[in-house]
Amino acid sequence: MVDMGNGRSLGRRNKYVIALITAVISAVVLASCVMSTEEADAKSVVASFVEALNERDAAAAAAHTSYPNAAESAIQQMFDGLKPEDAQFDLTQFMDLGSDSGFFTVGAAWNFGEGKDWSYQVQGGVRHLSVGWRISWDPSILAPDLGNGRSVRYDRTDAAPPRIFDAAGALLMNEQTINAITLDPATMPDPVVTTRRLAEVLEPVAPLVTADTMMADLAQKPGEQVTAVLLRDQDYLYLEEDLNIPGVVVIKTPKLITADRRITTPLLDPLRKVWQANRDATAGWAVHLVDPNGTLIPQAGFQGPPGPDIVATMDSRLQLAAEEAVVSVGTPASIIAIQPSTGAVLAAAQNNQAMEQGPITFQGLYPAGSNLDLIKKAAGLQKGVDPSSLSMEDIAKAGNQFGLGMNYNVPGLDHQTAVFTADQSGMNQVMNRKNEDLPAVTPFGMAMVAASIARGSAPAPMIVQGQPGTSEVAAQPLPANVTDQLRAMMRDNVVRGGASLLNGYPDLIGMNGASGDDRWFYGSRGDLAFAVLVADADGGDRAVKMTDMLFREMAKPAS
Repeated sequence: MVDMGNGRSLGRRNKYVIALITAVISAVVLASCVMSTEEADAKSVVASFVEALNERDAAAAAAHTSYPNAAESAIQQMFDGLKPEDAQFDLTQFMDLGSDSGFFTVGAAWNFGEGKDWSYQVQGGVRHLSVGWRISWDPSILAPDLGNGRSVRYDRTDAAPPRIFDAAGALLMNEQTINAITLDPATMPDPVVTTRRLAEVLEPVAPLVTADTMMADLAQKPGEQVTAVLLRDQDYLYLEEDLNIPGVVVIKTPKLITADRRITTPLLDPLRKVWQANRDATAGWAVHLVDPNGTLIPQAGFQGPPGPDIVATMDSRLQLAAEEAVVSVGTPASIIAIQPSTGAVLAAAQNNQAMEQGPITFQGLYPAGSNLDLIKKAAGLQKGVDPSSLSMEDIAKAGNQFGLGMNYNVPGLDHQTAVFTADQSGMNQVMNRKNEDLPAVTPFGMAMVAASIARGSAPAPMIVQGQPGTSEVAAQPLPANVTDQLRAMMRDNVVRGGASLLNGYPDLIGMNGASGDDRWFYGSRGDLAFAVLVADADGGDRAVKMTDMLFREMAKPAS
């Protein structure tokens, strides 16, 4: 007989076992799915953090951390401080450490320009918090050792600054400390007392800085700091002990200035541009961590050797002679000298009245007037026609043979030589010139004319040895017979013409020029060509007299 009761019991037990096994399997599968989902969620948070870094979205990246406010500030500082051309972040490793934590590694590659790369790897953790998976915030997950209140930044580095020497090898310019004696209203209890005391201290070196002028400056800029005077180190050290005045602060700044304070010329700023280009070409770079106390901790970078010293074409002795001559009149005046054989600019001087108008020696366009008479003569001789029948196009074409209108690209020097017509490169609009002022020339342009006649062709001008100017089209040389006739006319002008005051200089050739009240004289003497301008002159021979003073100053013994 079959025990039906036992069969029923066995069937029930089998059902229970099967159900239990099914439940266990389901639980295992469910647990496995949950763990996989949790791992994916943790990794996706880190991946989203990295993606936000690549988009340079500080807020989005910080939102994936356990401390969003602090993280956003640090991330934004990192991008602002480094200012990269490119930055790439990659999640290079992720490890699950259980149901509530994980570990990851991120690689970073920064680029700051050609050959300027910084790469590293950082690591961090991710935890499951009440709000979900979050990256455990620590600044070191952005860059190595970034914690402890440090910031990070990219810095340009420079080797020792080059010096600038003159044509004779004497030091012309070098970087020196300039001391800005500054009035600070925020720390000044009594402006009247402060300005009076400061004026008394400055009187030996800066007598024009008075209490009244300083009070006027403070009144024009209420609440702002005002610079009273700039002092070289030697002057500052002489006064330093007496400058301990309430409201007076000293701001020190390195600046490229002349070794001889007597030299003032519109060539200084162009030479500074050449000097800066030298520094830029040899500049290095560095990534620094910056401690709260300001200490710099290098992370990456490179600094090569300093650039070579610069040799200017300036003849300091001639420059000082030109400066003495140019201050002999009370209206804007300029003197510029060029060496015909090389195109070297030897000197450029302006008086205070001209300085107020800017670098007129190189950029001041004045109505040409009779300055173009020799150009017209040359054009007529070459075409075989009377100069009066020439078109402006003929004159402009001949002017190119003398360097006028050639638009030379001279390193560091912004300049003009001449503008002949209103549509010439649109220059009259740039200069706001009226058509009746054209053609117009600059002192530099007329010095090029004098140098071209002396040389027989237009030289390539330069202000630094080894860096001659270039032009898209080469100037055509002057025919020898034309050059001879122009030189003869210029010598005759000195011997018995409008420049006879100068006939005591046997090797001098030159020509007077005039337009309205402006007076010119341009010419050459040996390997020295020059142009002299006296604007708004009070006499017809002012430029000639200034030329005579120039030569007399040149003849004096060097001081």
